[in-house]
Amino acid sequence: MIDISFTYADLEYFLLILVRVSCFIFIAPFFSMNNTPRHVRVVLSIFISYLLFLSVERNEIVYDTLLEYAIIVMKEAVVGFLIGWGAQLCMTIAAFAGSIIDMEVGLSMVSLMDPATKESATFSGVFYQYMFSLFLIITGMYQYLLQALIDTFTLIPINGAVFRMDSLLESMIRFMSDYIIIGFRICLPVFCVMLLLNCILGVLAKVSPQMNMFAVGLQLKVLVGLCVIFLIVRMLPDAANFVFDEMKKMMVSFVEGMM
Repeated sequence: MIDISFTYADLEYFLLILVRVSCFIFIAPFFSMNNTPRHVRVVLSIFISYLLFLSVERNEIVYDTLLEYAIIVMKEAVVGFLIGWGAQLCMTIAAFAGSIIDMEVGLSMVSLMDPATKESATFSGVFYQYMFSLFLIITGMYQYLLQALIDTFTLIPINGAVFRMDSLLESMIRFMSDYIIIGFRICLPVFCVMLLLNCILGVLAKVSPQMNMFAVGLQLKVLVGLCVIFLIVRMLPDAANFVFDEMKKMMVSFVEGMM
């Protein structure tokens, strides 16, 4: 006979695990996509929480009032949110690089509705976001995200989070510098070609003033830009590696800031 009995202490501990896991699932990349049904995310959160409840070594949780338990719940929610948010921040690098590419090519006025975030995004930004999401699945990076979440229960036990704001702030400042560097690395080929094309159009404008360079240059930029984007597709795996390495550093730095 299967014994499914449990105590109130077990239920309270399971709910704390569920809070951390569900906050992570609802904001982490790939798991938090809006085109993923919400009931699927809820079931996934409960399933992962149950497995962790059976496998994680428990620590004693001491509280006297309902307010103290609510504070513990809030701490677990913040821990799960920060871990998932650290990974989600790195995926915004794709949108940043895509916006620069579209501004250089001349497609910045073309806006699309990104089904993943339900927000307006540029053409290249949506393209890079989908490609990076595809690489995240192919390379098994989503398994690393789940493994990182599981390891946090060993590094940061339930009700064991200590938020060191100086360390978290330093991680954000370091990310902002890496954010710009990685974004420009991704869009650098298009940026260089467009710079060279602008120089050529400037020379042609001096050589033949009767030619309408605005009309010619606008169409030429779009054509050359799309060709360059097509040619640098083979570089996307390397660009995805930059983003994923930054994702790992952000998650590690956020976890260290809560230990």
